[in-house]
Amino acid sequence: MNTDDLSWQAHNFGGLHPRKVDLLLEHGRLDLMIRAAEERGEWFCAERAAQELCRTGAFDRAIAVVEPFAAIGWRPALWAKASVLLRAGRTNEALDLVRPDDEGRTSEYVCRDFAELLVRAGRVDEGVDLLVPHLGGWWIRSVLVEITEGQGRDERVLDLIAPHTETARQALEKSRWSSNDEEVLVLQARMLERMNRADEAIRLLGADIAEKRYGTPNTLTAYAELLSRHGRLNDLRELATGEHAHTVLDIFAGALRDCGRADEAEKVMREAIAADDWVGYRAWLSVTLLQDGRLNDAIAVAEPGFSWYDCSNLLAPLVHPLFDRPKELLYLLDHPLTVPHHDHEEFQHWWRAFALAGLGRVEEALTVVEAHPDPFNDPRLVRADLLSTAGHLAQAEAELRDLGTVKAREDLFEVLVKQGRAAEAVTAHPTVTEQRAAREKTASVLLREDGYSAEPPF
Repeated sequence: MNTDDLSWQAHNFGGLHPRKVDLLLEHGRLDLMIRAAEERGEWFCAERAAQELCRTGAFDRAIAVVEPFAAIGWRPALWAKASVLLRAGRTNEALDLVRPDDEGRTSEYVCRDFAELLVRAGRVDEGVDLLVPHLGGWWIRSVLVEITEGQGRDERVLDLIAPHTETARQALEKSRWSSNDEEVLVLQARMLERMNRADEAIRLLGADIAEKRYGTPNTLTAYAELLSRHGRLNDLRELATGEHAHTVLDIFAGALRDCGRADEAEKVMREAIAADDWVGYRAWLSVTLLQDGRLNDAIAVAEPGFSWYDCSNLLAPLVHPLFDRPKELLYLLDHPLTVPHHDHEEFQHWWRAFALAGLGRVEEALTVVEAHPDPFNDPRLVRADLLSTAGHLAQAEAELRDLGTVKAREDLFEVLVKQGRAAEAVTAHPTVTEQRAAREKTASVLLREDGYSAEPPF
């Protein structure tokens, strides 16, 4: 175990992926997570196991799990250990372990992390003081607002960001594209709102919108959501039916639904489509209709975009919620209005195979893959996945063992866990070293063949 391998593991979700770790926990195998952390250097196992041990009050065991990772000075592990110490009531030890030196105090990131720890330790003013020298950075102001919520320091935080709000307004009056400045206006409104001064927040942010002291849609969205939360539907209607409709009409429609006026919300959006057939209106309405169980109506609204080049706008948002409802997914794909979309037919092949497998029609699903192998990186992996989806676990296991690649062994993990063979699953899963070697080999091949590097250049 070394810091380079651990950093690679953390950045690339190497080793046992957090989703797989959660699967072990769902099957009651905390013991395997701890063993994998100890014997294989599995960081995500160690991190999740420590959290679970803390939840049950086993703080000494939690510290023991993360200690080997912290002992080599790896920063994420040091912070994880500090978190455990804090939860165990060993506050001074926790803070001393990660307390920044003079150089560390010049880093926004280090100060952010330590300030959060200080607040958790009940030393709120110390945490705020640590961030004050960095409040020129827009994101640190967001951190300050975030970590002090519910800590009784709202007046102080509002005073600290006040000079930045004035600077922002002056800058935005000169140029609407000072986007790093306008964020503080939304933070000011958020602070006022949580101080039960919502009318003042609405007045100030509303004036900024009226005077066009903003450059990005984020401020418009924040203002619309503020109006929605406080039932200012008339003001929201006016905002949403003017020049800002593309940005906030969905917020207005959502507010109507929240008030029990779903029919009115649907009418508003259908009228908008009739006047301005913008994809965003169709996307919102089709997904909302699907949520209401009106699949046919959702299809009818989204259908004009099914044949577009970019399938992500209208078809995919209907498909994804149906992954756990294969009968309805197949109905959508077989609907006469659902046509193969330009240059993206491969997605429909995969969706159809997945739906068929989910219905237990595994042979039909496999036939789809065999007839259209090109969309899939490795049809054999897809075959095993479909067998697993259909509940044919033994056959899926055989396919993956026969293939034997690093990726196949990664997929084998879940198949074995589903069969109640979690210990065997961990043993079969490739190590971090094996995964890293495989990915570096793939990157090298891509670089030779296409001049493209799969790894970032930094």
